[in-house]
Amino acid sequence: MPMQSRQSDGARLGFELQLAAPRLMNKRRAAPRDPKQNMSKEFAVKSKALALTQPARGQFGLLHAFVLAVGMVFAAAQMAPAQDRPATFADLAEKVSPSVVNITTTTVVAASTGPQGIVPEGSPFEDFFKNMPNDRGAPRSATALGSGFVISSDGYIVTNNHVIEGADEIQIEFFSGDTRPATLVGTDPVVDIALLKVDTTGLPHVNFGDSDTARVGDWVMAMGNPLGQGFSVSAGIVSARNRELQGQYDDYIQTDAAINRGNSGGPLFNMDGEVIGVNTAILSPNGGSIGIGFSMASNVVKSVVDQLKEFGETRRGWLGVRIQDITPDMVEAIVGLTSTQGALVTDVPDGPSKDAGILSGDVIVSFDGQEVADTRELVRMVGAAPVGKAVPVQVLRNGELTDLTVTLGRRETAEAASAPQNAAPVEPETKELLGLTLSEITPQLTEELQLTQTEGLVITNVAAGSDAEGKGLKAGDVITEAGQQRVMTLSDLEDRIDEATEAGRKSLLLLIRRGGDPRFVALTIE
Repeated sequence: MPMQSRQSDGARLGFELQLAAPRLMNKRRAAPRDPKQNMSKEFAVKSKALALTQPARGQFGLLHAFVLAVGMVFAAAQMAPAQDRPATFADLAEKVSPSVVNITTTTVVAASTGPQGIVPEGSPFEDFFKNMPNDRGAPRSATALGSGFVISSDGYIVTNNHVIEGADEIQIEFFSGDTRPATLVGTDPVVDIALLKVDTTGLPHVNFGDSDTARVGDWVMAMGNPLGQGFSVSAGIVSARNRELQGQYDDYIQTDAAINRGNSGGPLFNMDGEVIGVNTAILSPNGGSIGIGFSMASNVVKSVVDQLKEFGETRRGWLGVRIQDITPDMVEAIVGLTSTQGALVTDVPDGPSKDAGILSGDVIVSFDGQEVADTRELVRMVGAAPVGKAVPVQVLRNGELTDLTVTLGRRETAEAASAPQNAAPVEPETKELLGLTLSEITPQLTEELQLTQTEGLVITNVAAGSDAEGKGLKAGDVITEAGQQRVMTLSDLEDRIDEATEAGRKSLLLLIRRGGDPRFVALTIE
């Protein structure tokens, strides 16, 4: 299966490309070499045809000239898009190359603690091997290569965290050949970014561009140190935007510009010479570049770099809620909701949102004046906001929009766990509703099903073929809300079902907790 990997050796794929090239060239020999030449011949033929059929009168000759001129202008306009393709990347490469660096890291590896004996004690070869040099007890050094780029004249350099992670020494090689040691300012493993500093001034540097303006199909150029070759250039286009690999703050630009081992941390340039991405990963079935590379978007990187430069660490905003995406079957079950846009609040532990009055079941539709498309976008918006900022948040609650103000906490130090609540024990009662066998929580069921919830209705069985089974519910799940209202007893749930039926709804929204993790599920009312 294809796997995501950091930049890897592409030698095998390069060999395959070399074999494929002659085939491409052979196919081209059968086609005309110069399309413009064909167009010129086509115009000449059309002009001759028009000349043969041209009437003798002058006014028609003027008309003919006008029509021909319009046709040529139209043809030129048709050819205009092809002129957007850069004739060469040489000027751009010459402009930005002095700002790109090679990075070499050295890590001291601890001595081996394995068996030291080579031959058994008492062997006739013991004296021979005893006199041989043995460095198994000595530590050794391991080196690794990567890329980076200078962002200020006073020596700040951006690269990937995985390039320098665990390094004891970091050496920077500049385009001029000068080599200098670097110190680590700070790292952010979440988006794989590190900020370095060399003690010098007057360095050529590049600026970050606005990655949000990059369009699919735009030309881009990658630079770096692939396979240790040093200061290598590759070009391609933006293949896709807003890719997510594994992190909640991921915003990768996908490109077909070649990225291999050693390109990590290098810049991805637009045609204006601005950095719009940091080359980070590839998708490959064989470890080599197959034209699917990923660069972390500059708008994410710039925010991280600013924090590392100021604080030496990241300080992301924290809203203090648990959220989930809205599915199509939830739209009909939530009053006032007309689309899947927004983020559904599943839990509000102690923190900023609880202090601001946000409730479980609220749908966050806007944050700091910007519409919220889904949970991923909300997480990125909150993370990019300054700690301590008072942010306007708009939520949909019971069919009406409510405006609130949340003062953001800091994610890195926040405690998201809510304190468990204790409920008085009650006599168990069992009922079958919505394809579920339900019971109120008892100490016996708590121990038997290892429940973490003390309030709500526990599912003891799920009917085969039911909507509940199709939605993934199982024994041990606990229903804590129905119709965005708290449920403590079976009669509470029956009341919510009756209310939804009387309102003409076809489904009921339930808040399910499994092992303490909440999620909403809309079940069909049978």
